[in-house]
Amino acid sequence: MPNDAMNRVDATATVPVEVASWVTKFIGGDGTGRRVLEEPLTPGATVRSVLAGLSARYPELDAALWHGSELGEHIEVLVNDAVLGIAHSLDSPLKPGDRLTLLAQFMGGA
Repeated sequence: MPNDAMNRVDATATVPVEVASWVTKFIGGDGTGRRVLEEPLTPGATVRSVLAGLSARYPELDAALWHGSELGEHIEVLVNDAVLGIAHSLDSPLKPGDRLTLLAQFMGGA
């Protein structure tokens, strides 16, 4: 495949980001259910770059998701159903077929 054809494929690639439960209120939802957003998957994309691109469009998500340049403590990030920090980090590369999930982090009670 010629390089220009490959670039067209890359330009249209996306990674789904599923946002669930009360986290949906930060992207215009009502704080229930799930929403899936398709984010651009550019060459060299990482978990961090995709989340930064998404949160740049949603200021409330940006404030809730990030603490400086690192993730805050109230939203859990999953990469292909694995909690971030187990098999992936913020700087892990993403490829077609990968997916991200943003979940509310729940704390246990008595």
